Amino acid sequence: MNMSNLSIGASGKILEINLPNKYRLRLKNMGVNEGTIFKIINKGALGSPIEIKVKDFYLAIRKENADKIKVTVNE
Repeated sequence: MNMSNLSIGASGKILEINLPNKYRLRLKNMGVNEGTIFKIINKGALGSPIEIKVKDFYLAIRKENADKIKVTVNE
């Protein structure tokens, strides 16, 4: 499942980040990498951007980038 498929309020764990190096490294520098737990906080009117909470900060990710982040849903 991709991050963009989750609904507001859902939480999950990142399994794989399939983005170009420039974006993947930027996320990893912020502590967002494989195994990171996150929660979907909000989505833009057209589904982009997607606001997530990771650790103690909030991050907005474009839908086209969230489509390339594979996740598992936490129950």
